[in-house]
Amino acid sequence: MKLAVAAVGKIAYAPFQEAVSRYAQRLTHYLPFEIKEFPDIKNTKALTPELQKVQEGALLIKWLAPNDQLILMDERGKEYTSRAFSQLIAEKMHSVPGRLVFAIGGPYGFSPEVYARANGMISLSKMTFPHELARVILVEQLYRAMTIQRGEPYHHD
Repeated sequence: MKLAVAAVGKIAYAPFQEAVSRYAQRLTHYLPFEIKEFPDIKNTKALTPELQKVQEGALLIKWLAPNDQLILMDERGKEYTSRAFSQLIAEKMHSVPGRLVFAIGGPYGFSPEVYARANGMISLSKMTFPHELARVILVEQLYRAMTIQRGEPYHHD
């Protein structure tokens, strides 16, 4: 199985970009991993938040392969402990024929079309995080999940 993170926009804050790069590099020691960044669709007077979500969603849906499983990072999603998240990924490794894709939406979230395509939703917290920070947290948790599966000393209960 391959893991992927799909996100809208680039990370502007260098320390966040460095953290994402560090954990992404570590993840490649366990399985194929990629990050796909979609361009920001700038909100203008002619573009409502709903249209912005539709345009961003169309890019994501076009990029997905039919056998990819899409998990949305959404505040209404299920919350997991790090161990439970690791178990979820372990189960998906045996059942997902394509990539397991975790998506972080733009500033207004996801379009109805993306929700319809999604195979599930996960919440990182009941709190709201900036999109850049959410990416750091997600990639770190993916790395942590791999170390838990291997019994490595990175995670402490």
